[in-house]
Amino acid sequence: MTQPLNQLKEWEQRRDEANRYYRKGKFQESLDLATKNLDLARAIPDRAREGYTLNDLGLAHLSCWQTQRALERFHQALSVAVEIANVPAQATALSNLGSTYSRLGRFSQALEYFDKALPIFRRSQDTESEVSTLNDVALTYTRLGEPKRALLLQHQILRMRRLLGDFSGEATTLNGIGFAYNVLGKFEQALEFFQAALPIQRAVKNLVGEATTLNNIASIYSDLGKPKQALLLYSQVLLTRRAISDRSGEATTLHNIGFTYSTLAENRQAMKFYKQAIAIYQQLDDGLGEISTLLNMGNLYATTKRKKLARSCYQNAQELAEQIEHQPLLEKVQQFRDSL
Repeated sequence: MTQPLNQLKEWEQRRDEANRYYRKGKFQESLDLATKNLDLARAIPDRAREGYTLNDLGLAHLSCWQTQRALERFHQALSVAVEIANVPAQATALSNLGSTYSRLGRFSQALEYFDKALPIFRRSQDTESEVSTLNDVALTYTRLGEPKRALLLQHQILRMRRLLGDFSGEATTLNGIGFAYNVLGKFEQALEFFQAALPIQRAVKNLVGEATTLNNIASIYSDLGKPKQALLLYSQVLLTRRAISDRSGEATTLHNIGFTYSTLAENRQAMKFYKQAIAIYQQLDDGLGEISTLLNMGNLYATTKRKKLARSCYQNAQELAEQIEHQPLLEKVQQFRDSL
């Protein structure tokens, strides 16, 4: 009897340690500990803990941009949860599968998983998980080109997060509202929400969130015709993202710097940053980021009358968009190809 109790205690302690690493953004360390915990859960054996560990592993893989591995782990976690009739764990796995498919640009699949998770969270009165999933749904709508639908949902989420006293989540939602207004071209309104998110992220010491918001503010400066202000802010954000090893964020900022230089007609500088961004997107297997960069590179080649190179970029972007079955992007690629 003593041995299983000791093993259970070891599992709990290791999981707490892995979660601490995860919250600090040390995702590889979190992944290593969760991998050991999976072996332990299977050795005990304890199916419920095995399921929780599979979910932990999925989150760590997702944060390390190992999306296919994350999908495998979340599907395994879902199977275990269904097998032992652990309904809350089923909802968690479904929601995490939705987040992973959304990251891969497979938005219709993502929404299907979110739709399955939400009623379970509501029935079990897990408001925190419901709100987090609704936030992912809203971001997916924005990425699908439905920012008005996203805004309706985001304002609802903001009220819920304030009722919960979820300070960190409130900043995430404010950022999401700003993102939707930005997509709608309402830059001043977007800026208000980004600036409201910033002091909260600083207060809760969310460095990743703060860098994301500052990056979004820089994008607004660029859209408002203040490219030099944008570049100053992007260079600060780039340093932060490198310091905290946020590879995905680094690629986004490099891409945005490239785009800002292209608006200044500093084409050589623009291309230098685009190429750095695309190298990281390829390492991370981030198809959406790579497509976006390829399209901007293609546009730059087109404006400088290098049609063959432009056509090659558009062709590569089209092949990637076909792989992730992203219809709005495919239409955008086709428009650019036709304009040549």
